[in-house]
Amino acid sequence: MVMDSGREPMLEMFIFETLQLSDQLEQLVLNSEKSNSFGAAEINEIFRIMHTIKGSAAMMFFDSIAGVAHAMEDMFDFLRESKAVAVDYSKVCDLILKGIDFIKGEVAKIESEQDADGNPAALMQDIRSYLIYLKENINTSSPSEYKPEAAATIDLDWDMDVPARPDLFVKFGEKCYKAVIVFEEDCEMENIRAFNVIHKLSEMAEVIEHHPGNIDDEECITVIRENGFEVVFAAESSQEEMESLFCTLAFVDSFQLMEFDLAAENLTNQSAALPMESDPDSIVAVKSEREADNGAATAVKQSLISVQLSKLDKLLDLVGELVISETMVTSNPDLLMIHDRENFKKAARQHRKVINELQDIVMSIRMVPLAGTFQKMNRIVRDMSKKLGKPVDLMIHGEETEVDKNIIEHLSDPLMHLIRNAIDHGIEEAPDRIAKEKPVSGSIKLEAKSEGGDVWITIRDDGRGLDKEKILNRALENGLINKPENELSDQEIYAFILLPGFSTNTEVTEFSGRGVGMDVVAQNIEDIGGSVYIDSKLNIGTTVSLKIPLTLAIIDGMGIRVGGSIYTVPITSIRESFKAREEEAFTDPDGQEMIMVRGECLPILRLHEMYKIKNSVNEIHNGIIMIAETDNRSVCLFADELIGEQQVVVKALPKYLKRIKGIGGCTLLGDGRSSLILDIAGLVSY
Repeated sequence: MVMDSGREPMLEMFIFETLQLSDQLEQLVLNSEKSNSFGAAEINEIFRIMHTIKGSAAMMFFDSIAGVAHAMEDMFDFLRESKAVAVDYSKVCDLILKGIDFIKGEVAKIESEQDADGNPAALMQDIRSYLIYLKENINTSSPSEYKPEAAATIDLDWDMDVPARPDLFVKFGEKCYKAVIVFEEDCEMENIRAFNVIHKLSEMAEVIEHHPGNIDDEECITVIRENGFEVVFAAESSQEEMESLFCTLAFVDSFQLMEFDLAAENLTNQSAALPMESDPDSIVAVKSEREADNGAATAVKQSLISVQLSKLDKLLDLVGELVISETMVTSNPDLLMIHDRENFKKAARQHRKVINELQDIVMSIRMVPLAGTFQKMNRIVRDMSKKLGKPVDLMIHGEETEVDKNIIEHLSDPLMHLIRNAIDHGIEEAPDRIAKEKPVSGSIKLEAKSEGGDVWITIRDDGRGLDKEKILNRALENGLINKPENELSDQEIYAFILLPGFSTNTEVTEFSGRGVGMDVVAQNIEDIGGSVYIDSKLNIGTTVSLKIPLTLAIIDGMGIRVGGSIYTVPITSIRESFKAREEEAFTDPDGQEMIMVRGECLPILRLHEMYKIKNSVNEIHNGIIMIAETDNRSVCLFADELIGEQQVVVKALPKYLKRIKGIGGCTLLGDGRSSLILDIAGLVSY
């Protein structure tokens, strides 16, 4: 669990958990809607999530969120208990998704330090009206038509279940447990950790009593540190299942779990009087086989902790500084004065190995699967499909692919735009698809895969495709073409739709027609060092491919000198470097300097001319040629000399420098000088 905020820890925990549960609930609902049924497991899980959100929101005094969650919980409690009831699954899903949207909206306000002041009365009335309708039509084979009742004032004040309930009636079949929990040393805020234990435990058990009793009091922190946090609860789950729950709790160093196998009628009377002392002799426990073997209560170590994202960012920055400082040490000119440098080189190699391992570990911690981002697209497809009347199936592959968290945060909006465009522009209406002998339901495939140091994300639809002639005509009207039309490749023509304000749609709808969207996709992807590629076939479909780096933090680069400036070229973009002879270079009819390399004619880009650098090498045979390539396109960079390979920490450029063609970032070299990092994609298209 990664958290990033300077907010109060309990509030931060509420925000994180509520958003996580909301996403989980959304996927449950969408999957159930596809199958047009709610299985017993799904109903129980939805009920549990609603119960958890309701309880935590009430504890935090967010009554509007608790009210909506309570209304949805009531509906699924009825569905859980009633076996024979006619249900309009589409209506239920609509109500639940509206509730999720309301909850997410209120949490977004809380995150922005605003008041969660949304009015849920109308939504709650809709949910409860449908619940009344369901109750009236229970055991009815031909239910009456559903007519929403008039909205009424909803009172949000009801008796909420609190975590600790000494007067709890323990149901038959439930077992009584006692747990003694020891938190990690120096984890701080043990009272909040204890609150989280109670909160998580209440999802699958009924808490009877805990000690200390008042965990809101900071004075209880000392008691918990010295004696642990003790809790007695009742649950139908087995001891192994309860142990699994405790293993997932954050900041728990170890715990002991004991089971009370008491008769149900005695358990009801004795539950409030169960001893909370640490003396195990005062408790009659029926131990499991594993406990009987070792003669002690179960003690389990857990291995998950929650870390603020800001701390991971700081750790990554420190690793970057360590890389720079290591380069400064190994490149220090004073080393030339050392007679026996072999021992130093050996120590430096070991140092570099440790730094590389540390870097790999830090980067792996920050890697996040694309699954969460991909699954959110199900909701986009579902809503647009219903509004536009176009049945569309979304197929997801490769969601387990991981990228850096900073990159994944920039992907949600581009993917949303591309999915919306695919449905609105690409997928045809049902009659058109039938006429083209296509399945009535459109298809969109969202796929991700790793390839070297990059990740490829592909969005492919089976719609009408792009009209190349229409795009070309619009580009001509806007004066965007600066070379003969017959020299434009299909990909170059399709790339026009990525320009700001470029749209061939003549109708303005809720989803498109304003000339915005695709340029946002291109800009967001370029901001993280990625590229967008479009391919299409008329009446067959369109494929949009996003190429993004795994991480933006640290790269392997090759330094080149141009005059008094040092530039860094990413190693992954370099094909080869060589010395050229003077007679190998020539100029084509358009005035472009070229060179022939093993039968391939490549353009030469003189960096000193491009960036107006003086005192550089001008003769082709006195400098160095570096062939850099990206996406099957190549360019020959002409520089004075190669400096050498080294790892560099990528630093962001100021906004006014981002407009310079071919510059993707900057870094600090081992000797303290700065170096600009070349963007090969920008140079190839120069």
